[in-house]
Amino acid sequence: MELRYIKGLSEKRIADLNSMGIFSAEDLLRHFPRNYLDMRKAVSLNEVQSNDFALLKATIIAIPNYAPQRGKFSFFKISCISDGEFFNIIWFNQPYIRAKLKEGETYLFYGRLRNRYGVISMSNPTFEVYDENLSLKGIVPVYSLKGNLTQKVMRSVIADALNKVSFTSLISERDQAVYQLQDLSKAYRTVHNPESFEALHMAADRIATEEYYILISAFKFIKGDRQETRLYRYTVTASELKDFTERFDFEFTNGQKSAVNEIYADLKKPIVMNRLLQGDVGSGKTAVSICAIFMAVKSGYQAVMLAPTEVLAKQNYSIIKRFLPEFKVGFLSGSLTAKEKDKVKALIKSGEYRIVVGTHAILEKDVVFDNLSICVCDEQQRFGVAQRNNLISKGIKPDVLIMSATPIPRTLSLIFYGDLDISTISDKPVARAEIKTYVVPKSKYEGMLKFIDGEIEKGHRGYFVCPKIDGDEEGSVLSVTELYEELCQKLPNRKFELLHGRMKDSQKSEIMDDFKSGKIDAIVSTTVIEVGIDVPNATVMCIFGADRFGLSQLHQLRGRVGRSDLESYCFLLSDSEAETAITRLSALKNNSDGFKISEIDYTERGGGDFLGTRQSGKLMTDLGSLRYETAAIFLAKKLSDEAFSHGDSLLNLKQIALEKYEKLKDVALN
Repeated sequence: MELRYIKGLSEKRIADLNSMGIFSAEDLLRHFPRNYLDMRKAVSLNEVQSNDFALLKATIIAIPNYAPQRGKFSFFKISCISDGEFFNIIWFNQPYIRAKLKEGETYLFYGRLRNRYGVISMSNPTFEVYDENLSLKGIVPVYSLKGNLTQKVMRSVIADALNKVSFTSLISERDQAVYQLQDLSKAYRTVHNPESFEALHMAADRIATEEYYILISAFKFIKGDRQETRLYRYTVTASELKDFTERFDFEFTNGQKSAVNEIYADLKKPIVMNRLLQGDVGSGKTAVSICAIFMAVKSGYQAVMLAPTEVLAKQNYSIIKRFLPEFKVGFLSGSLTAKEKDKVKALIKSGEYRIVVGTHAILEKDVVFDNLSICVCDEQQRFGVAQRNNLISKGIKPDVLIMSATPIPRTLSLIFYGDLDISTISDKPVARAEIKTYVVPKSKYEGMLKFIDGEIEKGHRGYFVCPKIDGDEEGSVLSVTELYEELCQKLPNRKFELLHGRMKDSQKSEIMDDFKSGKIDAIVSTTVIEVGIDVPNATVMCIFGADRFGLSQLHQLRGRVGRSDLESYCFLLSDSEAETAITRLSALKNNSDGFKISEIDYTERGGGDFLGTRQSGKLMTDLGSLRYETAAIFLAKKLSDEAFSHGDSLLNLKQIALEKYEKLKDVALN
């Protein structure tokens, strides 16, 4: 249903919704609350202990008439009164808040309270104008907003949409009855207007079950039957493979040896290999993949390695040339000139290039191989299903090895990689030093910079990472440019360089070459340095706005240092005093095992944040902020399996599932 049919939506409000990715009434109802206010538990100040989160009804009695400083660690403070008790509210680095508040107005504030020497304050709370009618509703939804939308407007238009839109389940009536699934439309109504948190959790699980049922079924339609007979015969021997591993200047770990043996066994079977190789940061997956490439080219066939960035592709290209000098290796990326590309493509087609390394340019239609037998996809979580299938189509039933340095929670790997065999490298090279991780408070910021300056003085390198290139419209996120200017001012004797996704691949490659050679002391970057960058003397990773990243992503960023025996450090900076942010960053500080971190991250963020698409640089999911139990995913898989095994009529499911797949064609585990 079009948004114009929803009562209360003007063209201006529709434009605001469109900017949030909401284009229909159904999209509107899938814009799930990011939080809930429990109006049954509004409290007085004297009832709250220090460090507790609380919902307070309070009136603003004083707002400063000056414009608070913009920039890092600025703050904005107001004075309030609640039930005759005075307290302060402070927002850090959010100067735009001032324009949204009025003296004498009564609001609902939700946040953490602190009592320091008798002075009570609340930090960075969410808030909205108090409405007497809210107190009659018990549990009230709180939505993410943009533009001129307010909580009152959002609740009103969603209420109207709930009366006009119904959701029909694609799960058979038989299975709905067997598993006692509640009506889907009722579940949506409950999520937006819960009578209790118990009912809310049940409704969220029901919606998640439906969404994963469709998505898992889509994967089945897309993947089809992967049990295919191999057309190529690998002639490489175990002895030749063992001799090849001795070319490396280190001894393989037990995990690496096991993975190589599993791949060798796969290639000796009559069935095409489909294997996921996952391991923590620095576990040596690249060396294992080079062994797989050796098995192919030694047997007389071509091999290809696809990487998500030119920097990583060039790094892989150099490593492969080093360890396989007897075979011609080609490089293909978007930064090559048309003439250079044509030459490389001709040599690939003729078979002169036995190994090809590159970026998405390899996926172009006119890239044709002679006898491609093995496809290696590095950092597979950066590629969608369609892209991986495109790579596979370059050969005739080639073997596939996909690698991930982002450990995937067992829950999701069982569901979405059920058609793959999984090799896991759980150990790390013994030469790697443990990375010391610190959560840095504002008071220690200058001291941290002084310490980093000392590391650079030793000849070591550093990374400074920001969540976004431009920050945001409200000024709550430090931009990478602002950080670069600040660091140049605070450490004027050090050479900094900017690095971000809008740069050309050639620019990024040049900067990384200068960084590795020592011409640059530190890189100020977005997450483009998240994967694959290997600079052994980089010892410092400093992450701003750390609360805005998932734990697994933070662990990946941390993994850019500690890649030698040099003592390395990771500093996490955050303005957030939210309990969840503090807990999550502490979990990263106290854990170095990527697999354990991924499970913590999955539990904290929910499955919806792991499964998504990258569109215009944004991570988008149909489940958004919906919180649900892992059991909902397993039930969805069971229902999908049963639908396919029972021979149910799958035409309607296939049509809708594949439509969803087209929408999520770059689906990836993050």
